[in-house]
Formats: sequence, structure tokens, C-alpha cells
Amino acid sequence: MSVAKHLCRWKRFGWWTIASLLLVAALGIAYVVMDEGQNSHRQAAWLSSLARDLQYEVKPGASPAIRFPGVGPFDERLGYHQLPELVERLKSQGFVVSAQARMSPKLLEFSDKGLFATYREKTQTGLELRDCRGQALSAVRYPERAYERFETVPPLLVDSLLFIEDRELLDERFPTRNPAVEWNRFALAVADQLRHRVDESHPAAGGSTLATQIEKYHHSPEGRTETAKEKLRQMASASLRAYMDGENTLPRRRQIVVDYLNTVPLSAQAGFGEVNGIGDGLWAWYGRDFAEVNRLLATPGAPLLSQPSALPFKQALSLMIAQRRPSYYLSEGEPTLLLLTDSYLRLLAGAGIIAPALRDAALPLSLKLQTQVATARPASFVERKAVTAVRAKLQGLLAMPRAYDLDRLDLTVDSPLDGEVQRAATALLRGLGDPRAAKAAGLYGFRLLNEGNDTSKVVLSFTLFERGERSNLLRVQTDNFDQPFDLNEGARLDLGSTAKLRTLITYLELVAELHGRWSGLSTAELAALRVSPRDPLGRWARDYLAHATDKSLAAMLDGAMQRRYSASPYEGFFTGGGLHHFENFEPEDNSRTMSVREALTRSVNLVFIRLMRDVVVHHVMARGEGERAALLDDLSDPRRRAYLARFADKEGREFIARFYRKYVGKSTQDTEDLLLRNARPTPGRLAATFYGLEPEADADRLSQFLARRLPSADRSAPSLQTLRDKYGPGRWSLADRGYLAGAHPLELWVVAYLRRHPKATLGEVLAASREPRQEAYVWLLKTRHKGAQDARIRNLLEVDAFAEIDRAWRRLGYPFDSLTPSYATALGASGDRPAALAELMGIIVNRGMRLPVTRVASLRFAQATPYETRLEYQPTTSERVLSTELAEVVRRALIGVVEEGTAKRLKRALVRRDGSVVEIGGKTGTGDHRFDTYGRGGRLISSRVVDRSATLVFLIGDRYFGTMMAYVHEPYAANYKFTSALPAQLLKALTPTLLPLLEGGTCGAALGGSSGNIRSMVKSAAP
Repeated sequence: MSVAKHLCRWKRFGWWTIASLLLVAALGIAYVVMDEGQNSHRQAAWLSSLARDLQYEVKPGASPAIRFPGVGPFDERLGYHQLPELVERLKSQGFVVSAQARMSPKLLEFSDKGLFATYREKTQTGLELRDCRGQALSAVRYPERAYERFETVPPLLVDSLLFIEDRELLDERFPTRNPAVEWNRFALAVADQLRHRVDESHPAAGGSTLATQIEKYHHSPEGRTETAKEKLRQMASASLRAYMDGENTLPRRRQIVVDYLNTVPLSAQAGFGEVNGIGDGLWAWYGRDFAEVNRLLATPGAPLLSQPSALPFKQALSLMIAQRRPSYYLSEGEPTLLLLTDSYLRLLAGAGIIAPALRDAALPLSLKLQTQVATARPASFVERKAVTAVRAKLQGLLAMPRAYDLDRLDLTVDSPLDGEVQRAATALLRGLGDPRAAKAAGLYGFRLLNEGNDTSKVVLSFTLFERGERSNLLRVQTDNFDQPFDLNEGARLDLGSTAKLRTLITYLELVAELHGRWSGLSTAELAALRVSPRDPLGRWARDYLAHATDKSLAAMLDGAMQRRYSASPYEGFFTGGGLHHFENFEPEDNSRTMSVREALTRSVNLVFIRLMRDVVVHHVMARGEGERAALLDDLSDPRRRAYLARFADKEGREFIARFYRKYVGKSTQDTEDLLLRNARPTPGRLAATFYGLEPEADADRLSQFLARRLPSADRSAPSLQTLRDKYGPGRWSLADRGYLAGAHPLELWVVAYLRRHPKATLGEVLAASREPRQEAYVWLLKTRHKGAQDARIRNLLEVDAFAEIDRAWRRLGYPFDSLTPSYATALGASGDRPAALAELMGIIVNRGMRLPVTRVASLRFAQATPYETRLEYQPTTSERVLSTELAEVVRRALIGVVEEGTAKRLKRALVRRDGSVVEIGGKTGTGDHRFDTYGRGGRLISSRVVDRSATLVFLIGDRYFGTMMAYVHEPYAANYKFTSALPAQLLKALTPTLLPLLEGGTCGAALGGSSGNIRSMVKSAAP
């Protein structure tokens, strides 16, 4: 049919009819559009059906169907964006993904298209640490102040917010309305944006609803809308989120109000950090108590005529306005913010949102922003010690340098700590600051505290571990030291005779090594072995294996424990570069000869000094007997010069550091006064000193120097020339010039260097002194000083020996890089840490296996989100570091210390219900750290007690071990005389507190590490 025929057919209806039909159609379309804009019926049906498919579920193992969000502020702050990186880091440290969210295909599809994931977002979250029973040890929530539900928000705030931002949001006439788009505002915003492209002076409003604003500052990069595409992404994501619960969006729209008030970004405040939400904003910017503000504003229609009521409303209103440009309005834009707030007060009153009386009461009030949040009184560090330790471990695991960022993660962490026992042990240690409680715990008496000692000055520290299946589980870590510093893991302490335990193990390792080398030899082969006469340990091992009927390692180790040593203190020991004498704690031991086992039980010093000497001799002296003899006897051996150069460098560095500390920062005059303070002034000595300090100076400078230091000196030109000819630059070596000046040559060099480089650091001075250090010891290389050379070579051989011992100790957890090269290391001179001693005890309890320590058992990121990820710690890095036989010998010896020795007060401290005794073993140690000053001839001039410590490293049964320590620092330390009996008594006093854990509880079941423990069999002996 032709077009003409169609036109003819339409003409029959008439043009008026056609126009009417078109108008009706247009009106119909307009009605549909308007109705859809108000009711969103079609959107509701379509989007709710889509939202039903945007699901996720958490299943075991790593997820093959998950997408992590981009760099939105919310996603970064809560850790969602960083989750893939965090998971990989944790996996490299022994964690495995035990469960993870699986996104539905439709949620994956929408995420791949760029939409934000649809789920019920949490407005308040943060780091939560839980104990082995799943009970909270600590929990932080950000924002700290938030509304729980819509009904708790004062209606006055809701109405004011909607008037400012989204007036149609809660219109109940339209239950299916899409809250993400307000079409009239959106159309206006589009028009403004188009006009802004032509005329940049024309303002371009965003037209965002509250729903899209939340999407923006949660998920858009930097919380901004940079492009039209980003705006559409926000609108689409907000629309889908609105229909998650079905077509009726009223409940979701009310939640939008709550979410906005709880999370709206309000810049950052000094002393507080990032501010999010009206609740935190009122506190951070105005110092307002959130509960009080809600109470004042909660009554609908209240007149609010008084300033105390009107001011918090005005402050809350100002924050609602400030969100548009928070970094400006809440800093230099404060006057502008006040003007805007007053303007909105008038608008709100004009619209009937607030009463005129409220407007009139609020308008005269000023807004005064805080420049810094008042610091709240911190919680006791004592109560948070275990939590602090776990947090420190967590920061290391996640490589997060700031605790601030860690706290804001959406993360729940399970630890093996027993919260109930932790709190009880903390309360007991803290309570001992009261002398009455200390007396009730039996802490006063012989070798304990003296009557009158202030117990509040004694720092008490306690750790307890349990042997798990694959790791050692930290159950308790506490002290009464109300500072963040952790004595267990952070301090280098003189822990006294606990070092004997390390010395004993090193000794037994050498015996085990000799057993491995020689146990397979026949009697004739053993007799033919050449063993150095300087190696008593080697000679004993050869003789033992030649005559023993039982040549097993266990039998030989038992035999080594029976070797006998003199406890006499009357022998001098050349060690550490000098001649030293040592004393026993008990004078009655001085005349005795005893076995190694008995010496450990009684903690006899001189036996372990001699035992350390055997270890040192065997390590270096005997092993390199031929090399050592050539080194000491052959003056032409080139290694002598190398050893002596090493010594010069080592001792020279010590002198350089000492002199640097003496002179750094002092003026030229003060430096001269200090350098020449004890020198008898003569023209020659002063000239030698002067040219050592200023080699380029002329005669006039020398004359001025002599005038200051020796006014009676002849300062005529001939005399000055004579002094320059005799003592001037280039005349003497550094060593000789020091002799002529009456000063150490390196002291003279340091003063001269600092004169030229007054701001030099110690590192720079040490680097510049490499050649002067060698020059100062040039005398040592002369052959007529062979005796001095040999003494220093022997000193370095001892240093080499201790370097080997240090490697052996560090393999077993010794926490420092080097040992003090002296036999006194056997008595604690090299220091230790309670945590490191606990690790050593764990090796013994685990029969020679070194297991990792579990402080973090599991992590649960982003719970109840599409990104939920759970990780469990599954350590696989156990290592055998001691033989089973050796560990068992040491374990029995430690039980002997409790049964018969220095920890005897713990004997029968734990008794099973059937009357059998739970074995306890341990090693005690007392540290008396002093600063002594000596005069000529070794005379003691003064002695200052720096600190006093007493330590017990213990094991309980087959599974538990740990440390107990008491510590006092100067200026109080001199008033205390306690010994290691004190921590033993403390552990005894703690026994009732430990029973809930030792009797089983639920901790072991929760972490798979308590099978076979004491379990329901223990009762306590009275302290």
C-alpha cells in the first residue's frame, strides 16, 4: 500500500483526532515518567530481582570467585582493598586460607563491570582481639560514637539533615521509591553541568542524594566524583543496594540516614586522626559528649530555649554543612561555616523544621572549633600487656608500621591467650604492690623482700606457654609495670645464673659432638687418639668411651653431668683481657669439689666458671692446637701481624668512642681544660700537645697557648722556634706525641679532629680514625714486646672462641648479636631476656625441637562481607636443635633444682587429686648490676647499684613452661637484697590462679594444643 493511501486513511479521522491521540500518548508517557520518578514501581521490580542474584557465601578454602574493591576511602581504611596483598604476606608466614567468600556469578559480573559490590555495609568496625575461648580481650570500633538504629537518632537531626540534603528521602507515600536518584535535582544538576562547560563561573552542583553520597565517599577514588561515568557508577550501585531487601525501600532509606550520620567524612583532627560521623565529629571538633547531645535533642518539638540545648544543635548542624568541604570549613573556613550555619538556622525555622525559639537561641551562639582533641586518660598498660604483645606481632605479620591503621581494619583476631587466667594473674601481680597482699603471698623473709621494702617499686613479670601440636602457645603474658615497654622481650637484663643453663647445654653439646666422632672407635683406636693436654674435656671423653660398658649418648651425657670441679674461689682467671676473681654465693661451697649436676642444683659460680673455661679451651685452643702454638711461638708467622692489627682496631675503637663521648659538644676552651686537667704543665709537654691539636699554627698561636697555660714560660722568638723544631708537625709519630703530651694518643687525635669537625658523628669519627688507630699501636708490633703481643693474641683467640659459643647460643634463641668474651658470661655477664629463656625452656620441654611461638592463631577479615577471608596459623617450621637424649638430661637436671636446690620452695607446689605430684623444674638466677669505680692498684672507690633482678625459668609437667621475674631499677635498687627465691615464691603464689588453665578449660580444644595436659587433676598447695 502506498504512502498516499495511508495519509488518506488518516485524513478520515481528522487532524484534530490525530493530535488528540498524540497528546494522550504524550501525557501517558509523562504520567508514567512522573509516576516512576515518584514511586519507582518498575525500577523496584527490576532492581529487586537483580539484587536477589547479587549474593555471596563463605566456603572452606581459598575462593576461585571473588573480586576485591578498588581504592575507595572506606575500602582502604577497612583493609578490603589490601586484602590480596595481606593474604599473600600471611601465607608466606605460615598461615593458610581456611575459608573465603564466593561471589555469585551475577555479583562477579556486576563487579567486573565496575559497580560497587552490593551488601549490607558496616558503619562501625575495627580490630578485635579474642582469647582462646573466643572472648574479647580488646575491641576498638571506628567511628567510636555511632547510632545503632534509626530510632535512636533525634528526629530534629533527621529532619534538619533531610532539609539540607535530601528532602524526599523518607516520604512514606512512596514505599518503593529509588532513594539513589531524585530526578528533579538530577535534571537540574545535569543542566548546571552543561552550562558550566560553557560558562565556568556558573556553579555546577552535584545533585547527589544521600545514597549516592555514601557510595562516593565510601568507594570512589579519594571519595570524589571526577567524571560523569563515576556519578553513574555511584547511582547504579546505590540503586541496587536500595533494593537488596525487596521492593519496599523504606527500611533501607531509614538506614541510609543512619549510615550517613555515622560515616560522613569530617576531615581529620590532631590527637584524634580521621573523623567520620556526626558522633565522632561532635567530640573531635567541639568536645561534645555524644550521649548528652542525643539526650538534649531527643525530645521532638522541645523548645530548646537555653544555650546548653541550642548550642549542641547548632554544632551538629554545622557539621552537616561542613561535609561539603570539610577540610576547608573545619580549618581556615571556620568564619564562613558560622555564616552558613546561621543562614540554615533561618531557613529551617522558615520551613517549620525548627521552632523560632530554637533559631533565636542558637543564632547568637558562636562556634569554636577545637584545635586538638583533649587526650583521654589512657587505660592501664598493665592490663594491656598481653594485648600489646599480640598487637605488636600482628603489626609485624601485616607489615603495618602504624597502630592507627591496624586498629581501623575490619579484622577479628584469635589468640591462644587465656583471658581469664591472664586477668587473674594480672590482678594478683598488680595487687602485690600492697605490702599486706605481698605478705599474704609469702614474699617477705630470708632472701626475699625485707620488712619495709616498698613492693610497689618491684616490677614483676610472668609468662606462660603451652606446648601445642605444632607450636608453643602463649597463654599468659603479664606484668605490673605500668608502661608500654615490655621487659620480657625488650630489655637486655642481667639475669644472673640462668646463664648457667645455657652454659650447661653448650657443654653437653660438645660432649654429644665428641660422642658422635669417637663412639664408634675401638679401645685401641681411642688409645691412639692424640688429645691436647690443654683439653680436659676431650681427654675425659676419650677415657670415658675407652672404659664405659654403656657407650650410648644418654649414658655419656649422664656421665658428663657427674664430672667434678673445684668450687674454690682462690684461683685467678685471665679472661676478658684481664685477671679476674670470682666468688660463690654460699661461702660454704668454697672448699668443696662437686659434680656438674650438683653445681647446677646449688647454682655454684666457680664450677661454672671452670666449666666455661673448658668449653672455651675446647672450642678454639684445643681444636687449633698446632696453629695456636705456631702463632704464639713463631715471631715470623704473618698471622701475628693480622691478629695484632685486629686488636689495635678493636681496642682503638673502644678508646675512640670513649673519648668522643668525653669531648663532643664542648667548646675549644673547655676541651683544652679537660685535656690538660691532670697534666703537669711544661713548655715541652704543652708544645707537643699544641702541635698535636693545631699542626699548621704559627709561632704567635703557640705563644698565646703558652700564655694561657703556663704564663711563666719563656715566649721569646728563639725559644718558640726551639719548641717548634723539637715538637712541631712531622717530628713524632702519633704514639710518641701522645707520650710526650702525657695523654693517650687517640685522645689527642679525637680532640684535634673535633676541633676541625665539631659536628662530626661518632660514626664519622670512627671512619676517619682507621689509620690513627693502627698508628697508636705501632709499638705493639715491635718484637721486643712479644709478651704483650702474646697476651693480646690470646685475648683475640678468646674472643674468637666466644664468637663460636655465641653462634651456638643464638641457635637456641639467645637474643643478642654477641657475647661478652669472658668466663663471667657463664654467670650472666652477657645479659639475656626472659622471653629468650622461655624459648630455651620450650626446646627442652619439646625434647630438643624448636617450635615457633603462636601469638596469633587465626584472622578473620571483612566478616559478613563479600570479601570475608579467614586464615589459620599452621606452622611447619619446627627444627631439631638438640638431641632427645640431651634435652631429657637437662630436663631431669632442672627438676632436680626444684627438688633439692635453689627453687626448692616449689617442691610439691602442684599435687594431683590422687595425691601424686606434678613435676616442676627450673633454673633460678639473680642479677646485681652495679657501676663500680676503681682507683690505683684496683682499689674500689665507689659502687652504685644500677638494678637488681631475680629470674626463674620453669617447666610444669610435660606441657607448660615460662618465666617469672622480679626487677628493681635505680634509685631504689640499693634498698633490695632479694635473690631468685623471690620469683620462685611468686610462682608458688600464682599456682591457684593457674589452675583453671592447667585443669583443661576450653583453650586446648579451641586451638588443638592441650591434649595430654594436666586436665582436672591438679589442686594447689598453699603459698
